[in-house]
Amino acid sequence: MQPSEALGVAAQVAVTLAGFAGIVVVFRPQSVHQWSALDRLRLTLLLMNSVAPLIFALFGMLLLCVDPVPVSIWRWCSGFAFVTDVFAFVLMRNPKQRFPLNEMQVTSKFIFYGVAIMATAGVALQVVNFAVWNRFWAFFVTIFIHLTAAVIQFLRMLLIAPEGEASSDK
Repeated sequence: MQPSEALGVAAQVAVTLAGFAGIVVVFRPQSVHQWSALDRLRLTLLLMNSVAPLIFALFGMLLLCVDPVPVSIWRWCSGFAFVTDVFAFVLMRNPKQRFPLNEMQVTSKFIFYGVAIMATAGVALQVVNFAVWNRFWAFFVTIFIHLTAAVIQFLRMLLIAPEGEASSDK
C-alpha cells in the first residue's frame, strides 16, 4: 500500500471515530455538562485520539502534494506529530487530578496505563524517526496508536454504563 493510500484510509477512520463520539453523546441520557469527570475525560480522549490522526494524515497528504516531494517528508511528519502530541499532553494536564482515584477501577487503570505506555513508545519512535530514520512506517505507527486508543475509548463508552447510572444501580 502506498503512503498516500494509507494516509487516506487513516483519515477516513479518524473522521468516522469522531462521528461515533457524536453518536455516543446523543444517546446518553444527560447532557455532557452533567456527566461525571471520568466520563468527560473518556469523551475528551476519544475526540483527541480521533482528531490527532486526522491532522497527522492530512499533514502527510499535504506534503505528498508538494512537487517535488521533499526527501525528508517523513522526518517532517514525525516532527509535527511529536510537537502536536507533546502540546496535547501539556494541555491535557494530569487526568488523575480531575477525579478521585477511587473512581478508577482496576480495568480502567490497566487500560489507562497500557494506552499511556503505547503513546509514550509512539512519541519516542517519532523522535527517532525525526532524528535518524525518515521512514513512513515509523510515522504511521503514531497514527495507528491514536486510532487504537480512540477505538478503545469508543468501546468503553458504549459498553460501560455512565458513572452516574453505575452508582445508582448498586
